[in-house]
Amino acid sequence: MYLTGFRFPSADKEFDYILSVKRTCYDSYYPFQILGRNDPIELRFEPITFLYGGNGSGKSTALNVIAEELNLERDTLFNNSSFFDDYVKLCSCDVTFDLPKESRIITSDDVFDYMINMRMLNDGISARREELFADYLNAKYAGFRLESIDDYEQLKRVNLARSRTQSKYVKKNLMLHVRGHSNGESAIKYFTDKIGESSLYLLDEPENSLSPEKQLDLMQLIDNAARFYGCQFVIATHSPFLLSMRGAKIYDLDDEPIGIKKWTELPNVKIYHDFFARYSSAFEL
Repeated sequence: MYLTGFRFPSADKEFDYILSVKRTCYDSYYPFQILGRNDPIELRFEPITFLYGGNGSGKSTALNVIAEELNLERDTLFNNSSFFDDYVKLCSCDVTFDLPKESRIITSDDVFDYMINMRMLNDGISARREELFADYLNAKYAGFRLESIDDYEQLKRVNLARSRTQSKYVKKNLMLHVRGHSNGESAIKYFTDKIGESSLYLLDEPENSLSPEKQLDLMQLIDNAARFYGCQFVIATHSPFLLSMRGAKIYDLDDEPIGIKKWTELPNVKIYHDFFARYSSAFEL
C-alpha cells in the first residue's frame, strides 16, 4: 500500500476559488465543477481500487488529478487546463511509503499510441524486407569482380547471398524481426512491459481495445501483480470483467454522495446481466 487516501476539494472550496478569479473570459474552469460535491470527496484505497462511473462522472479526471499530485510518470499528454495546477493544490493525499520511480499512470491514449507505433514499426520492417529480397537477388545472380578495397562490402554481401537461402539472408540482414500483433495483443504487451514490481499504477479505462478474453488476461495480470509482487492499483473502468476482481474496493462516482458498491450492484453490470438473461435460452444446448 503506497497511496492510502486522497481528498478532493468540496463544492464550497471550488466556488470560493472561482469567485476569486477576476477574469471572466473562460467558458470552463476544468477540472473545477467536475468532482465537487457538498462535502469533500475522500477516497480510501486498497491494493486494488476501482473508480466506476458513466461518461462525465469524472473518473478519468480524478485519476489525472491524483497522478499530478503524486507527480507520476506518463507517456502521453492529457487534457490539462489553465486551472489544473490550482485545483491540484486544493487536494491532499496520504502516502505510506515513498513512491518507486516506476510508478505511473497508464491511459488509453498511451496504449493507442503504442499500438500505432508498433504498426508503423511493422510497416517499416515489411518495407525493409522487400528491399532485402531485391538485394538478395542482385547479390546472388549479378556479375561481380573485386576491383578495389571499396568493393569489399559488396563482396561480403555476394558471398552471404550465395551461401544462404533467400529467407536466411533476409533474416541475417534484417537483424530486427517484429512479429505482427493484433491490437489486443499489442495492448496486453504494453501492460506487461509497463507493470513491474512494488509500484503504484493508475489505469484509465485499460479495457479499451481489449476483447473479453484479453480483459480476463489483464485481470489476471493485475491480480497477480497486486497479490504476489507488491503492486497497488487505482483503476477507472466500467468493464464488468475487471470490476469482478475479488477483494477490490469499488467507488461509484455516479452516486451522490459517492458510495462503495459491490460489482453486482453497478448499473453497467446489471445491464449485461439483464441482456444475457433475456437470451439465456439461446445458449441452451
